[in-house]
Parts: sequence; C-alpha cells; structure tokens
Amino acid sequence: MPTEEGAMLMHVKKRIPFVAFRTRVRDETVEGPNPYRWEVKTTDDYFSGKRVVLFSLPGAFTPTCSTQQLPDFEKLYDEFRKAGIESVYCLSVNDAFAMNAWGKALGVEKVKLIPDGSGEFTRKMGMLVAKDNLGFGMRSWRYAAVVNDGVVEQWFEEDGFSDNCESDPYAVSSPQNILETLRTRNTASASSGPRQDFDTSV
Repeated sequence: MPTEEGAMLMHVKKRIPFVAFRTRVRDETVEGPNPYRWEVKTTDDYFSGKRVVLFSLPGAFTPTCSTQQLPDFEKLYDEFRKAGIESVYCLSVNDAFAMNAWGKALGVEKVKLIPDGSGEFTRKMGMLVAKDNLGFGMRSWRYAAVVNDGVVEQWFEEDGFSDNCESDPYAVSSPQNILETLRTRNTASASSGPRQDFDTSV
C-alpha cells in the first residue's frame, strides 16, 4: 500500500489519459420537456492549455460528496481562481443524467461536473475501486489533482486506497487543503524568483 508521499510520486508529472466523455448539454432548439442533447467532450477539451483542479469522488448524491466536498469547492471557486486555477472539475463514475441532476439539486454553477459513466478515465488513472460492500459496484477512490495542460502537477489522494473500504477518508482532497497548498507554493515561488516549469517529457 503506497504512502501518501508515494502515491504523489507515482502520479506527479504524468499525463492524464485521453478519454471521451458522453455529456448532456442544454439546447433550447430541442423541443419537448427535456431540452438536452448528447455532446462528446474529451480530456483535451477539459484540460488542454489550462491549469485546473480535478477532484474525483465515490458518487453523486452520496453524503460526504453532497454535504461537504462539492459544496465547499463551489463556495471556494473564486479563491481557486485567485490562486491561478482556471477551472474546477468534479468527476465521478456516474452517468450524465445523474451528474446533471446532482448539480442542479445542489445549485452548482461554477464547478463543472464530468460524468465518467463507464469508469474508463478512473480506471486509466488507476483509481477505480470496488464498492460492492455499499452496493455501488465500481467507483472512484477519493482524490484530487492540480493538472497543468494535461499533466499532473500536484496530487492529493486519500489514505487507505482499497476495494470495499469500510471507511470513507476525507481530508487530503478537501478544497481547503488544496487551496492552502496552492497558496503556500505560490508564496514560495514568488519569494524564490521566476517560476520554473516542470519537465513534462516523462
């Protein structure tokens, strides 16, 4: 079982996998009571040329995700922007219908929700776990990352990565922790001179 530091070293400087997501977007030209259409978006659409925060969680409408993590990212969105983050993404192994309904129920307007319905992105990130003990099937382990132009710059993975985990750790991937880390690094960079880009060739 990798330590928190080991997990970070495993992921930092790695390019995220190319995946296509099937999303549902509102389109007023669609007639009827459900004015939405399918739109395929890729990881390039979300991550190319941007410095973003991605956080992934076990499921839409689940307790910690709904009462703490997503609402807090939404509340702190403007603070992330001030810290040099262009967008904040919430990803879960749920379909587009569930993710849209969840976002609407919580009044989310700033954080963008990404439906990883088949779990392909999560699997390729190495973060897919079984949650059969909760009747969920395969879901994402809770983690977050700062991603710069498609390359992982910082990694925040909750401890205890495993199938059918009896607990639901939530601390490292909280928006408060990530924001504090960003601010600390920004301050350190400002005091040490011009920022040096990391090597993205690995």
